[in-house]
Amino acid sequence: MVNCAGSILLKSTHWISDQEFADTIALNLTTAFNLMRGATRLMMKQAGGGSIMLCFSVAARRGLVNHEAIAAAKAGVEGLVLAAAASYARYGVRVNCVAPGLTRTELTRSLTQNETVARISAALHPLGRIGKPNEVASAICWLLDCEQSWVTGQVIGVDGGLGHVRVRN
Repeated sequence: MVNCAGSILLKSTHWISDQEFADTIALNLTTAFNLMRGATRLMMKQAGGGSIMLCFSVAARRGLVNHEAIAAAKAGVEGLVLAAAASYARYGVRVNCVAPGLTRTELTRSLTQNETVARISAALHPLGRIGKPNEVASAICWLLDCEQSWVTGQVIGVDGGLGHVRVRN
């Protein structure tokens, strides 16, 4: 099972309405929780368990300006992954997630098509560019592969180094 639900709400806390915050939590965290609940019920019953993949965000681990709502929602996803990995390991269910940096997708089009925003975003990533969808998909496929049967409870950064690497400017 893979959940790649996501949203982008780039506002500081004082500008976010209750409804915008609720929508961000619902789309990012509640959806992940509900999919996890359904998948684990099925996977616990099948031989060999299964693999669940969720999408986190580097924004939840790195203090990024105007990312408060999405950071809160995605931090909840990380907590869900870690707790579920512990709860369902005995059933052979592996639970992991990827944490992308800014990636060129339909969802990020408004950011990545703006030359100034794209340039600034690329500069934030130590590898100096915005990610490609196939790079994130490749990591997801790797984690889902039954050859990775020894991997659970992991958050894999697919973020051009943004989550953990600092470079000199």
